[in-house]
Amino acid sequence: MADQRIPTSIPGLDEVLHGGLIREHSYLVVGDAGTGKTIFSLQWLRGGVGRGEKSLYITLAEPASKIKQNVAGFGWDLNQIELVDLTIKGEQAGLGLGEYHIFPPSDVEQNPVWRGIYEAVRERRPKFVVIDSVTQLRYLSADEYQFRKQILALVSFLNESGCTSFLAFEPSELERETSVALAVDGIIRLRMHISPSRVIGLRSVQVDKLRGSDFMSGLHPMRITSDGIHIYPHRIEEAGEPHPAEFMLSSGNKELDELLKGGLESGTTTILTGPAGVGKSTLAAQFMVSNFLGGDGDRPRLKRAVFYAFEESINAITIRCAGVGIPLKELLEDGSVKIVRVNAMKLYPDELLEMVRNSVEQESCDLLVLDSLRGYQLAMEEFGSSHAHLHNLVTYLSRMGVTTILINEVERITGDLMATEHQISHLADNIILMRYSEQDSRVIKIIGCLKKRLGSFESELRELNISGDGVRVSRKLGNLRGILTGVPDYVPDQTKGGVE
Repeated sequence: MADQRIPTSIPGLDEVLHGGLIREHSYLVVGDAGTGKTIFSLQWLRGGVGRGEKSLYITLAEPASKIKQNVAGFGWDLNQIELVDLTIKGEQAGLGLGEYHIFPPSDVEQNPVWRGIYEAVRERRPKFVVIDSVTQLRYLSADEYQFRKQILALVSFLNESGCTSFLAFEPSELERETSVALAVDGIIRLRMHISPSRVIGLRSVQVDKLRGSDFMSGLHPMRITSDGIHIYPHRIEEAGEPHPAEFMLSSGNKELDELLKGGLESGTTTILTGPAGVGKSTLAAQFMVSNFLGGDGDRPRLKRAVFYAFEESINAITIRCAGVGIPLKELLEDGSVKIVRVNAMKLYPDELLEMVRNSVEQESCDLLVLDSLRGYQLAMEEFGSSHAHLHNLVTYLSRMGVTTILINEVERITGDLMATEHQISHLADNIILMRYSEQDSRVIKIIGCLKKRLGSFESELRELNISGDGVRVSRKLGNLRGILTGVPDYVPDQTKGGVE
């Protein structure tokens, strides 16, 4: 049979399946109660109906009326999906006058239910079928041997009838009865576990088996939204060839550009590192805004910039920039710059990566600012190594030639020099250090470049001033040593001779 791919109509799942489902194959949808098996299955059927595929939903556990009620919040119309209710009613289950006294319920009930499935498929001749759930068939079978024969026959019947089918199943039963896993062509596992530190549910999808096709392994985060299920594939980004710098990203300040020998090369990753309040976010905004305003019209410029804010609101950022003469608000209004406020307690790493990919590939953003790494790590630490997720993100941005600015906060205001506290310096092409120091009984801000992979830079340190007049960088701080400790010593000018 030819490999005929079927779109799943579940965003993100086709990428995980390397193109979608294979027609006339059977798939086990495994998950505990509440993981979303019913929503997952109905969303797939609705997509099929939209493409003209006749769809059948056979419910064995929950009455059809209850299913319609449960999905009403999505605004889904199930009228074009044929619902066959084979649930065991109260009398049949022995709850009243119909209680069985001589024969066990399995002997009486199993044949009508199995027969009802076959008859529904033969009469309606669907292309897409969901049976929810096969666990009920396991409970109705007289013994394990009988169930194995029946489930193998059912899967064979569905495939030969030209059906592509979903069979819902409980994971605990799958561990006991592996014959079901052997019978089907694919296994899609829905999970939900509770974060021990945040007491929130983390949903994911995992493909265990896909006969006739490769697939994307690993846990893929999943959300159930008002529109249905959305999956965020866990992509392992491939490193590409470095993009040659097309232009220099200017800071808009002559002295700082001199320190950086022209600015930052486009397509590189820069870390702005320093303690809280030293001006990292302001300087990032200065780099971003200055490249949309004024200057030589023949010089290549940015197409669009996106600023991901983990800690500040959009309003706070625009007010702060306006206070130092950075016209960020105007660029937000004309669409040159976009600020995305990120809720650090809700975002999956792969969800952020998809947001970034959309910004780059759909909105042509070629400058990205992430403010800050501390907020990023707070958001991502529940999902494995935040360092690994950040490496994946930076790998993608570098491959796409996006100029990236990462804002890193260090705890120490003064003391021994530390570029970052998270062992991420190797991710950066450029590292700009900002910190506090003491001079003449006053606190000053200093700035210097520690690393610039693609070009040269001045190794000197300069004083940084941020005021209502904007960002200003002074000349070299002379006659001082130990500035990076925060408490410098005065060094006499040896050219004048003698010691003062």
